[in-house]
Amino acid sequence: MRGSGPLEGTVAIEGAKNSVLKLMAASLICDGRFVLRNVPRIVDVEIMSDLLTSMGATVRRTEDHVLTIDVGDDITPEAPYELVERMRASIVVLGALLARNGYARVALPGGDNFGPRPIDMHIAGLEALGVRFDAAHGYIEARCDNLVGTRVVLEFPSVGATENLLMAAVRAKGTTTIDNAAREPEIADLCAFLTRMGARIVGGGTSTIEIEGVDELAPVDHTVIPDRIEAGTFLAAVGVAGGEVTLQGARADHMDMLIRKLGEMGMRVSPSSDGLWVQAKGRLDAVDVSTLPYPGIATDYKPFFVAMLAVAEGVGIVTENLFSGRFRYVDELVRMGADIRTEGHHAVVRGRPRLSGAPVRAPDIRAGAALVIAALAADGETVVSDASHIARGYEDFAGKLRSVGADVT
Repeated sequence: MRGSGPLEGTVAIEGAKNSVLKLMAASLICDGRFVLRNVPRIVDVEIMSDLLTSMGATVRRTEDHVLTIDVGDDITPEAPYELVERMRASIVVLGALLARNGYARVALPGGDNFGPRPIDMHIAGLEALGVRFDAAHGYIEARCDNLVGTRVVLEFPSVGATENLLMAAVRAKGTTTIDNAAREPEIADLCAFLTRMGARIVGGGTSTIEIEGVDELAPVDHTVIPDRIEAGTFLAAVGVAGGEVTLQGARADHMDMLIRKLGEMGMRVSPSSDGLWVQAKGRLDAVDVSTLPYPGIATDYKPFFVAMLAVAEGVGIVTENLFSGRFRYVDELVRMGADIRTEGHHAVVRGRPRLSGAPVRAPDIRAGAALVIAALAADGETVVSDASHIARGYEDFAGKLRSVGADVT
C-alpha cells in the first residue's frame, strides 16, 4: 500500500458479519431449508458453515450473496474445538442447540485475541432457564429437561449472552424477560429472523426483550442487515485520505453516534437515496472518543478512530470501556510514525500531518483494517502481514479500496 490522494466513487456495503453468523446458528433450532440473502464472502462465514456442516447441516452458496442451509433431523449437538477456537461467535450455537433438543456440547471459545471475554453471563442466564452445566476437558456440556421462561437481568448488555438467551427462550415454556439486553442492530435482526420463524418476541433492539415460548418454528427466507462496522471502516478511510464517497446500502440509523463524532471531526456525512454520502476535505480535527455499548461508539470502531486521530489536527484521547487489551495495534501505528501513548484503558493520540510507510502486523480483524487505513496517509510503502485476519470480516477489502482510488494490493 502507498499513501493515496482523495478517494472518490461508490463502495457497496455487504451484509453484517456480526448478524449473519448468529442467523446461521439460529437455523439449527428447527428442521428445513433456510435462505439467507446479502451474505458476505468472508472467512468467518466459511468457518460457521464448516461448523454447521460438522453437525450434519448442508450449507451452500446458491448465488453470489445467497446462502442456503438445509437442516435435517440428525443434527449432532456438538461444536468441536478446532472450529470454535477459530471464531468465538460460534458460542451462540449453545442457545440454538438447547432450544432444539435440550443438549449441547460446545468447546470453550477462541477468536480475536483482545483479552478475556468470559461466558459467565451466558451460563448464568441459561441456568435461570433451567439448564445444567458441566465443564471438562475444554468443553462445556449443557442439558435441560425443559426450558422454562423466567426473568433474566444481565449485569452488562452482552451481545453474545443476549443472543444465546433469545435462541433458547423461543422454545421455553412460558415467558422470558431479558433486562439490560444488548440493543445492537444485529440483535434486532436476530429477533426479526426468529419472529419470522414463528417466535413471539417484543422489544428486540431495546433494553427489555420479552419472549413468549412457542412449540413450533419453521424455516424462513431472510435478508441480512448491512454491516455498520464495514461502513464505519470506509467512513474512516475517507477521513484519513479525504475525498467524496457513497457507501451503497449503509444505514445511517445504525450509526448515529459514529456519524455525530465524525461531524465533530469536520467530516460531512448524510443519508442518500441508496445509502450514505461522505465527504472529507483537509485534515480532520481531533476529538475525544469513548467506547460504550450500543447506541454508543462500538469497540470495533476504536482502531479506526485511533488511525484518524493519528493524522488529525490536535490531540485526542480514546478510552476503551468494554474490553481489556484492545490497544495491541498501537505499537504498529507507532512504527508508522504515529505519536500515541497508552495508559491502561486510554490512548492519547497527538496528530501528525503524515505517517511513514513501514512493515506492520495485523493482530485482529479491525486493527488490521485500521493499519490499511492509516497507510492511506503514509509516505512510502506499507506492508501489512497477517492480513488473513482482515479476510475474516471483509469481502475484497483491497479491491473495494482500489475501486475508489486507493493504491492497495
